[in-house]
Amino acid sequence: YMMQQGVHPARIMALTFTNKAADEMKERIAHMVSYKQARQLWMGTFHSIFRRILKEEAYKLNFDPNFTIYDTDDSKSLLKNVIKELNLDTEKYKVNDILSRISKAKNNLITYNAYKNNKELLEADVQRKNELIWKIYEQYQLRLKTANAMDFDDLLLNTNILFRDFKDILAKYQDLFDYILVDEYQDTNYAQYLIIKKISEKKQNLCVVGDDSQSIYSFRGARIENILNFKNDYPTYKLFKLEQNYRSTQTIVNAANSLIEHNQERIPKVIYSENEKGEKIELLKGLTESEEAFIVAKIAQELKNKEHIPYNEMAVLYRINAQSRVLEDSFRRLNIPYKIYGSLSFYQRKEIKDVIAYIRLVVNNKDDEALLRIINIPARGIGPTTLEKIQDIALQHQTSIWEIITNENILNQLLKNAFVNKVQHFTNLIQELSNSINLLSALEFIEFLVKKSGIIEELTKENTQEALSRKENIQELVNSIKDYEDAMLEELGIKPNIIDFLEHVSLLSTVD
Repeated sequence: YMMQQGVHPARIMALTFTNKAADEMKERIAHMVSYKQARQLWMGTFHSIFRRILKEEAYKLNFDPNFTIYDTDDSKSLLKNVIKELNLDTEKYKVNDILSRISKAKNNLITYNAYKNNKELLEADVQRKNELIWKIYEQYQLRLKTANAMDFDDLLLNTNILFRDFKDILAKYQDLFDYILVDEYQDTNYAQYLIIKKISEKKQNLCVVGDDSQSIYSFRGARIENILNFKNDYPTYKLFKLEQNYRSTQTIVNAANSLIEHNQERIPKVIYSENEKGEKIELLKGLTESEEAFIVAKIAQELKNKEHIPYNEMAVLYRINAQSRVLEDSFRRLNIPYKIYGSLSFYQRKEIKDVIAYIRLVVNNKDDEALLRIINIPARGIGPTTLEKIQDIALQHQTSIWEIITNENILNQLLKNAFVNKVQHFTNLIQELSNSINLLSALEFIEFLVKKSGIIEELTKENTQEALSRKENIQELVNSIKDYEDAMLEELGIKPNIIDFLEHVSLLSTVD
């Protein structure tokens, strides 16, 4: 509608919570206008849009524009190394707990400097017997900086820092966007809320869609106050209530209304449905999670035995991955066949992460996590002792591992000739790939990489069913790059390089 009214697409920002939602919106708009116009919209997830801003303004924060985005696995791996380097007890300092603590701090805009000077946070850590979290946070951030990398939460934190410290940059984006649209506003955290507030402050042309009754992500940092206080942040707001439910029966809607009305602070609304009344809701109580899972399995068994519904026409939904274990136990007890979907996304598979790590290192030589992942893939005989020596020197010099292994003097002092040759064989490969990055299209580059690296050759020699499956997955990655290249060629008339593809996949979550 706005584009039909003459608003230039590049002056509209539309924020979603999933890549899937963003892609669907782009596809629909492209059918209404054109792919070229749709591509000009600033449309995507919070993380992808703010990554784009940070890429353009990277030097202001002393980052290179080709910075790497660390996913959860990268962050955990880096934290393990930091905990080890600080000689801390791994039973006391568990990686998942530390990562969660750091993530929560970042989402509340608490930098590591602010963290170590905050008495309340330090006292809370002492109570948890994790009194050195501040030190881990500090070292973790310093290591990220050395690697020219940011984690997911940094994309929000650093955008806030950018707008706070560089008023000219904030003004640039305030002037750029005439209209801002935000989906699922009830799920925004403090960092996201503040960025939206800052950018929309000047023109106040902001449209948010959300439902306070659906705010269920507080454990991830979502703040229901953001939507409840919208009227205070934007006093001239207009509220449109969409109260008809098209999916559920009236019985389900009535039950939902009767529960949610007990919320003390809410935006008043009465949801209704024009669907049939529907069956009564059955409530089953399990005293433990195991009992709950067994009830679910028993229902499935009865549907099969009494109503002759095949198992492959039944589905069980659960909230978090950890819940699958008790369900699997119950299904096995009753000999019910099952298949888990969505447990591991394509881009989380080992062989795919290996190939992506090669691309990451070629694009950003400072990316230590990528380097450590692939320096021995395929096997090059560079053992853990050798790597430990190299890592120690890199730490002492406060530099990246790449800087050390490409310094001939340091390498010759550090390692025996045989190991020097092995390391140099690896660095020569990466240099050769780096030299070709701007000469080849994304598809040409990936074909060159998988052949030159020796990954396919090693899997062929292995000659097992698992190796064959991994080869097929790598071929599927090549196919996906071809599809991406073809789409870009059709939409924009340009052949993307591998850097474009890396940016395209770096924010794909395991859920999308």
